[in-house]
Amino acid sequence: MQKIPATVVTGFLGAGKTTLIRNMLQNAGGRKIALIINEFGDLGVDGDILTGCGIETCTEDDVVELTNGCICCTVADDFIPTMTKLLARDRLPDHIVIETSGLALPQPLVAAFNWPEVKTRVTVDGVVTVIDTAAVAAGRFADDEAKVAAARAADESLDHDNPLEELFEDQIRAADLIVLNKADLVDAATLERVRGEIGSQCAEAVKIVTAEGGVLPTDVLLGLSAGTEDLIADRKSHHELHHEGEGHDHDHDEFESFVVEAGQVADPKAFADGLSAVIAGHDILRLKGFADVPGKPMRLVVQAVGQRIETYFDRPWKPGETRATRLVVIGLHDGLDAATCGTIRATIRALTDGAAQAAAE
Repeated sequence: MQKIPATVVTGFLGAGKTTLIRNMLQNAGGRKIALIINEFGDLGVDGDILTGCGIETCTEDDVVELTNGCICCTVADDFIPTMTKLLARDRLPDHIVIETSGLALPQPLVAAFNWPEVKTRVTVDGVVTVIDTAAVAAGRFADDEAKVAAARAADESLDHDNPLEELFEDQIRAADLIVLNKADLVDAATLERVRGEIGSQCAEAVKIVTAEGGVLPTDVLLGLSAGTEDLIADRKSHHELHHEGEGHDHDHDEFESFVVEAGQVADPKAFADGLSAVIAGHDILRLKGFADVPGKPMRLVVQAVGQRIETYFDRPWKPGETRATRLVVIGLHDGLDAATCGTIRATIRALTDGAAQAAAE
């Protein structure tokens, strides 16, 4: 029996994974694709965006969301049972696409494809790592080695670990294909500099391509035939290298997320400008969700990476669906204590007609 190919799409928070997959689905060439989506936070934004595509070959029944935690930490509890149920269907998919959360290590997930009940039926066609070119160019997720070295020399108690940097490197190390997304947000010289930096961190055989707005031909993303489940043992993560055999558990306690429910958004541009100020004031890593714009039959998608905010109307509100503004906010744990979360929630509500929502609580 021919194995079903599976593509793992990974990448840091806000790199553009969901947009890439959405564009891929719209140009699937008749392939029936099943999606497994791993959210971070309590609001299923990514899955809702993708099920709103209206694509015949990828219906709501073909989209499975895993919202119980990071997929690399819940392989046995969530991922394997999901794959087992998917493979028990009468009509099997032509291809499986898995979108990891922006905080997931790809290595444990890919290694799970070696489980007996999965390995005989599915092969990892490739790991596609999506990178926010503009963020990397600005040093948002990269270290200044000289500055770190100087700090270490001045303070012997400084912890050498940098979870953001290590996670970023692990996602690069696991890749069969790297997509430098949002390439249009930097100039040609900067793009080449980022390409060189990323290229120095991955194997020579890994292909690096550029994309604008997550748009790439589907045949570039699918059909790599890498068989990555047989290769992943040689692409160990920092966690595996540092703690192999010590019984340590991987976690993401350094990150925090919460959902903000607010009122209607009368002016989308003013709302986006206000969110930008909130993000800057509290160093929020990622913000995403939906907004209710009065007088508009469609819902407004809100996606923010740093202070860069994108808004667009994606689909009409469904009959019987509650129109609401709900956003998930993701940041570092140390920067999102209870008081700060309360301030952020109140400030965002103040940008909307949120009085009714506040009164209801």
